[in-house]
Amino acid sequence: MVSEDFTAPHRAVVSFVRRNTRLSPKLQQAWETNSDHFLLHIPTDKSRKELSVNPSFQLDEDTQKEVWGEVKPLIIEVGSGQGENIAAAAANNPDKNFLAVEVFDQGIAHTLLRCEHQHLENLRIAQVDAVQLFETAIQPQSCEEVWTYFPDPWPKMKHHKRRIIQPSFAHLIAQSLVSHGVWRIATDIDDYALHIHEVLDNDSDFINIGTKEVSLAIEHVGKGNAETAQLLPHAIFTESERFDGRVLTSFENKGLLAGHIVHDLTYVVRGDQNE
Repeated sequence: MVSEDFTAPHRAVVSFVRRNTRLSPKLQQAWETNSDHFLLHIPTDKSRKELSVNPSFQLDEDTQKEVWGEVKPLIIEVGSGQGENIAAAAANNPDKNFLAVEVFDQGIAHTLLRCEHQHLENLRIAQVDAVQLFETAIQPQSCEEVWTYFPDPWPKMKHHKRRIIQPSFAHLIAQSLVSHGVWRIATDIDDYALHIHEVLDNDSDFINIGTKEVSLAIEHVGKGNAETAQLLPHAIFTESERFDGRVLTSFENKGLLAGHIVHDLTYVVRGDQNE
């Protein structure tokens, strides 16, 4: 049950590090042509780090009407990459509104190109820190689903604190979801799957609705010693079959070709989370 007066603490670290990258002429053209229409122009908070969200910005019903034209069930993808998943979902579900949250220019440019080519008027993009967006802008019980597919695993042990899925972020997601709303997560890193189970399986806000048994090491490993995981004690965890609405992206395919096992996890927020 989420406390009504819960306020997420200010995080000293963020889950991403931006690097300067030059867009190809095609992607630059996509940005220049489409960003005014498909990219949300969110004011920043000058007292915080880059891609922050000014508390004056509220993604309430009035903003949704202004941005999407009308209020529909809202699905948000945190870390949308090149937009393959959310663009396909938007094309297949015109009765819903979609928001892609991404920090990297190349991913956003690819998503803008998909919006243009597929005329995806129900898809918009936010280039902001997702944690801050959920802290200040996303309204309680306003999202039907949240997706977090293949988040940055931050493989070094000392960097695990940078993983976006943390207890404080889970509280924010729980507050944003409608009763029985869904948080869909996927990772191809076994240690991150263990991390997700540790954060969410015992979280009183969520129910793990998976039906598949998976064996995972119960001690954490990091970059450089991940191969030792098979020698550690293991336990059985509950996960989900692949979500039908999740397309096979180029990123996921690279992981599969490298022999990675994909973990799908599905959590439903309890119906009394705001009571």
